[in-house]
Amino acid sequence: MPPLIILGFMLMRFVPSHQQFPRPCATREALRAKECCPPWAGDGSPCGASSGRGSCGDVEPPEKPHGPQYPFSGVDDREQWPLVFYNRTCQCAGNFMGFDCADCKFGYSGPTCQERRESLRRNVFHLSRAERARLLAYLNLAKQTVSADYVVATGTYAQMENGSRPMFADVSVYDVFVWIHYYVSRAALLGAPGDVWTDADFAHWAPAFLPWHRVYLLHWEREIRRLSGDADFSIPYWDWRDARGCDVCTDELMGARGGPDPALLSPGSVFSSWRVLCSRAQDYNDGGVLCDATQEGPLRRNPGGHNRNLTERLPTSAEVEFTLGLTDYDAGAMDRSANMSFRNTMEGFGDPRTGLGSSSRRYMHAAVHVFMNGSMSSVQGSANDPIFLLHHAFVDSIYEEWLRRHRPSPSQYPESNAPIGHNGGYHMVPFLPLHRNREFFISSKELGYEYSHLLDANQRLAESMRPYLEALRDAWPWLLLAGLSGGVVAAGTAAALLTAKRRCRGSPWLHGEKWKDLFARTEREPLILSGDGNDEEAGHRNYRTAM
Repeated sequence: MPPLIILGFMLMRFVPSHQQFPRPCATREALRAKECCPPWAGDGSPCGASSGRGSCGDVEPPEKPHGPQYPFSGVDDREQWPLVFYNRTCQCAGNFMGFDCADCKFGYSGPTCQERRESLRRNVFHLSRAERARLLAYLNLAKQTVSADYVVATGTYAQMENGSRPMFADVSVYDVFVWIHYYVSRAALLGAPGDVWTDADFAHWAPAFLPWHRVYLLHWEREIRRLSGDADFSIPYWDWRDARGCDVCTDELMGARGGPDPALLSPGSVFSSWRVLCSRAQDYNDGGVLCDATQEGPLRRNPGGHNRNLTERLPTSAEVEFTLGLTDYDAGAMDRSANMSFRNTMEGFGDPRTGLGSSSRRYMHAAVHVFMNGSMSSVQGSANDPIFLLHHAFVDSIYEEWLRRHRPSPSQYPESNAPIGHNGGYHMVPFLPLHRNREFFISSKELGYEYSHLLDANQRLAESMRPYLEALRDAWPWLLLAGLSGGVVAAGTAAALLTAKRRCRGSPWLHGEKWKDLFARTEREPLILSGDGNDEEAGHRNYRTAM
């Protein structure tokens, strides 16, 4: 990596990041007051109120009833998020967003958040070599940089003695997102060690699966832009349709296998040194505790070494097309039993050949997780593997294609009776700033991004050619130098031949019978000189073979 880039990364280690829990709100005072309204650095007022960016207001909890899958009330910190921790947060005005209203809504930029912008998420194999190198560098930078603005909870509100004894930990920018995915999908702790309710997930197995992961990727993308200073960065996607194996598992991308132990990554991959966290769900359940955010060992992956009775292979184009053809976003109980449900089939609990739910096998999104057979195969710990991001970007692109194809009315997203956390008006766990599920049942274009494989045919062709054209652009100075060198050599050779011709002008070889006899003999001799009469035909066969 060039020295200037390395120096830039060293300086950027101290750039703030923005995700959940905000440091100003992780204090005893804030928890006891149940208020998260930090001052905006631009004017020092809470939520930037003096500048009209927002104000500190009461959180409006969802009022609609949820489904019967979760039979409890008041036992889990995620119920009616974020009321257990905070009942007052920043309410941002206009296009402002953020826990302190310092940011812009997705798809907007500029000092007053009035400028529209649209980014493009590309196929990872259509990135140039330089773009691939930047992707790995940004991921590693995020993994090595402690989040300046956020900490993660390591205890429940009750274990924190109702806020009197804060329990939070510092983690890296990347690991904040690992923790977020763990926290939203963990089991509900009912009090005693081992006493848990596992059928509770505020981002999976129900309608919010696709909107929640859309928000997750948007926040992650924003963090990388902020951390790297690269405002044009977009998450690439891995198009796994019909893939026979993990074709992104190379050291130039997400890391190859590690040799004697097939579940470890190659030492040639930057990810081989990564350590995971929040990956031991059963241990936390047995102890009745939350993940404490300490490192738990190396990143593991063994693509293709999975249980074939659970998942046969990676998803096919035909399965994706069947799933896209389902017209109902969700159906029935809106859980893993849903039949003819786009969401349930896309998530992998519906059969993408029949649309029937409660499948004993895993398909589509879930099949990719199972296929990876390592850190990715655990719901709570899956975000430890950076393939998670590429995978979910492609899942999001299929969600986007479904939205554009069917143009569902907002009423297709359920407002009541979905599993807990999944109704349209529910605030997404554990995000601060707050987002409601129904707000992301909209096209990606409204959120400021597009996918390259959803462009029109001419634009898709241009995108697929882009890395080759960039490689040619990078190589042209060398090609020019080679051309100039060849020209010099050619000119020198021509000059030498002319000189030789002048010197030999008086030679008898250039006149008379000797030259004519030589020319005549050469013309009569065959072009292919060898043993038998089939040699000429053999020569033609060899030529075609070489071609």
